[in-house]
Amino acid sequence: MANHKSALKRHRQSLENRERNRATRSRMKTAIKAAVQAVEAKDANAAAVLSTAVSVVAKSATKGLIHKNTAARKISRLTKRANAALQAKA
Repeated sequence: MANHKSALKRHRQSLENRERNRATRSRMKTAIKAAVQAVEAKDANAAAVLSTAVSVVAKSATKGLIHKNTAARKISRLTKRANAALQAKA
């Protein structure tokens, strides 16, 4: 365990950041799963759910939780999946 005052503060900060990151990562994964389920079920409000998921993923990249290229890949795959579902529906 840290002994210096600054090291103790840094430890507290790291614990707070860890909790924040875990919550944000969980929120992102939940949003992605909801979007995938809405698209596969051909839900009426799938576009709204997809938009929310894209927003959450982009925000995660902005906060530094995931790399911007990872966010772009996730958004691209979600959008591609939704568009394919729409093409199959039409």
